[in-house]
Amino acid sequence: MAEIDQQWFYNLKTGEVAQGKQFSSMDRMGPYDTEEEARHALEIAHERNEEADEAEAEWENEED
Repeated sequence: MAEIDQQWFYNLKTGEVAQGKQFSSMDRMGPYDTEEEARHALEIAHERNEEADEAEAEWENEED
């Protein structure tokens, strides 16, 4: 993984993408290795949440 100043972040308030920690920690998602990944931060988070929800549902079904 690259140095933090070389990684990319997504600003939740403005939708901007920038390299390095230029945004408040309360307003940023990341780090991401590429600018392209940072631009898709919300999509990536949505996909990860869906995967986690599916895994949790499977785990709960196994307990029955």
